[in-house]
Amino acid sequence: MKRYYVYIITNKHKTVLYTGVTNDWQRRINEHIQDAITERKSFAGRNNCQFLLLLEEYQNPKDAIAREKEIKGWRREKKMELIKISNPDWKFLNMED
Repeated sequence: MKRYYVYIITNKHKTVLYTGVTNDWQRRINEHIQDAITERKSFAGRNNCQFLLLLEEYQNPKDAIAREKEIKGWRREKKMELIKISNPDWKFLNMED
């Protein structure tokens, strides 16, 4: 069964939040890392967003896309509250062992 993910990434100083959707979160995070290192054409690349703070899993791509759009419409404070629920210390989840 295919899985879909909504994710929030940030930069090293946690000053920028980027929300995205993908069917392969590890590949997508690596793409953000490469964009930050090289061209920096995307929003995430220009802002060095490559550190995973939140990951939600869905079975239906329409649900994942709807959730991404919902979160993108939120103010930063509400996104921060969401992150604190599953990641209260704002650890970089893709940097853990």
